Amino acid sequence: MTRFIFRRLAFALATLWLVVKNAMYIEAAKALGVPDPWIVTRHVIPNLMGPALGYASLTIPGVIIAESFISFLGLGIQEPQTSWGVLIADGATRLHAPWQLIFPATFLAVTLLVLNVAGDQLRDAMDPQEKGVRL
Repeated sequence: MTRFIFRRLAFALATLWLVVKNAMYIEAAKALGVPDPWIVTRHVIPNLMGPALGYASLTIPGVIIAESFISFLGLGIQEPQTSWGVLIADGATRLHAPWQLIFPATFLAVTLLVLNVAGDQLRDAMDPQEKGVRL
């Protein structure tokens, strides 16, 4: 699963690299004689960091929910170790004690919500177009 996630991230960054590399402001900087390290550090990296960090931070909740679902089905982490999927599956079998189902499910939902909101905020904070930087 990790290999698939990093492959998608690498593909997204490669696509974005091609877009940024062929942008007009890069060509203008090259025409003005700006050195390549300056172009990379001042133009390319800021335009790649926002989407990369946003993508990575929004991918983490998907990985957590996938692991929890696989563990809930009994195919992932087994009983001596624990994960939210194992705790929720254990709580679902013990309906006489509903808190064993409610607390892990609530914590999982709150964690996923917080990570999604943090990912959105991080993407918005790292976006150079939102900061008023001219591209």
